[in-house]
This record gives sequence, C-alpha cells and structure tokens, in this order.
Amino acid sequence: MRHAILGSVTALVLALAAITAAAAEFQITPAVQSELDKQKTIIAGWAANPTLVHAVAEQNRRGPVAGMDNPKWKVTRRSDPAVVVFQNNAAGQFLRGQLEENKAKFNEAFLSAALGEKVAFVEKTTSYVHRGQPKFEVPFTTSKAWQGSPEFDESSQTYAIQISVPVMADARPIGVLVVGVNLSHLESIAKK
Repeated sequence: MRHAILGSVTALVLALAAITAAAAEFQITPAVQSELDKQKTIIAGWAANPTLVHAVAEQNRRGPVAGMDNPKWKVTRRSDPAVVVFQNNAAGQFLRGQLEENKAKFNEAFLSAALGEKVAFVEKTTSYVHRGQPKFEVPFTTSKAWQGSPEFDESSQTYAIQISVPVMADARPIGVLVVGVNLSHLESIAKK
C-alpha cells in the first residue's frame, strides 16, 4: 500500500513538473499576443460596466474588511460568509456570468478597490489585497492594461496569463479588474 501511494505521488509530482515546464516554455507568438490584446479590449469593456464601477466606488467608500489581511485571508475557508459575500454580490454575479459565457477563454476574474482589497470574484483569490503587485499597481497608477507571464494560478488551479485593467470613474482609476486567460485557449491560437 505504501509503495502504491509513493508511486502515485511520484507520478503526480512528475506530471506537475512537466506541466510547469510547458507553461514556462509557452511562447507568446504574434498571433497569441494579438489574441491577448483582443482580450484586453473585452476585459476593459467589462471593467466599464456600471455594475462593476458602482461596486468599486461603494467599496472605496467603505474601505477594507476590518482586521482582514493576506495571512488571515489564506486561512479563511472558501465557505466562510466573509468570502461568499464577494461571490454573491452583484459584481461577483456579473463576473461569474462573463466567465460562464466564455468558459474556454477565461479561468478567473476578480475585482479590487483602490487599496487593493477585494470587491468581487468568481472563486476565492489567493490574496485579499493585491496592492504592491504589478497586476494591481500598473493599471491603477498608469490607467493602462497589464499582462503577466504564463503561470500556474493557485486560486483557479489552472495555467493562465493574467490581464488586468483599470476600473475608471471621472477619467481616473478607482480599482482594478484582473482576469486569467486560459493557457489552453492560447495554445489553440498558437497552433493555428
């Protein structure tokens, strides 16, 4: 029994290593970059939706959840009411609808307010606050989209390239929308 378990664990580790290597070797060809640029435009359209803009503005008025930080967030269960509220609010439902309509393309979406704290998401994020990370800072401080590198996303348990865009009000950033573009979708573009 012990050998069977060790064999299964070894096989799993080797499979994960192979997948990680594949993500690291993923090439952003001109066709893939063109697809990513297209998705940036689509995601910017989501970020301009009044439901998301209103949710971010309201969160900015309230501020972060008292006592919540990234270490506490990591140990908060997905089923905890403090987490579920971000999924069930109007912005979370909007994001869920967008992901369901585009299942093959996107694997995650989350919305952050001006201090980097969460406003809404489809699935619980790894961090409660993304302030200080390029995915938040670049769109929030420059009003421009940010694009990450291919990587394994812990919260969605898939490989993706994250794209983030500013949520704007009165011609200034008030928050950030981050969406993961499935690597499998991009691989299909690269093979064409």
